[in-house]
Amino acid sequence: MPITPETTVADIATAAPATIRVFQHHHIDFCCGGRIPLAQACAERGIETDLVLTQLLAATTPATAEPTWAEAPLSELISHIQARYHEPLRNELPRLEAMVAKVLSRHGEKLPDVLPPLYETFVGLREELLEHMLKEDRVLFPVITALEAGAPLPIADAGAWMPSPVAVMEAEHESAGQALARMRALTNDYTPPEWACPTFRGLYFGLAQLETDMHLHVHLENHVLFPRAMQLARA
Repeated sequence: MPITPETTVADIATAAPATIRVFQHHHIDFCCGGRIPLAQACAERGIETDLVLTQLLAATTPATAEPTWAEAPLSELISHIQARYHEPLRNELPRLEAMVAKVLSRHGEKLPDVLPPLYETFVGLREELLEHMLKEDRVLFPVITALEAGAPLPIADAGAWMPSPVAVMEAEHESAGQALARMRALTNDYTPPEWACPTFRGLYFGLAQLETDMHLHVHLENHVLFPRAMQLARA
């Protein structure tokens, strides 16, 4: 569906759930008050239509492929992981939690076997991911960066120390993967019911995007960063 200033906000959000982030950012009502043209919604919020239109089109454009990191400095890879995954996750997880809580409160009775366990699984995943990233950012990543730079280390023997935190991080990755798989199973591959409102559809889209990003995130750590850090620690 082409997105133009005349397209209604609700139609845009329904056809392209990725645009919901843009509407939320600008506090444009895409749900109950979304049956108005985009240009009118922007005018009511005092926002330039062309700006929002550009952001909406960007939101629906497939992301570029991830670069390869097999030979990049580990410090650059760590900075990329933190900027591309950790910081966005810290912003995205509260947004998704608010959405899943809203959908549960409004539609939980209609889908008692789906929404309550979905909320419970998501909250557990959120808590696990926030703690996990904190440990990486404060403990493991600084050691790897210092090791690569030849700087003083807070540990006596990097080769003996490194396997333990890496094993813990990989185990937590596995646990997060199980939670993501459970959410996908509960939602029938993130297929919203026909009667789902834009918020409901946006939630499922956001959870699917979370899963996609987590797979890329974990891949970079498990298959690129950690093996290279282990090799460096043993050198």
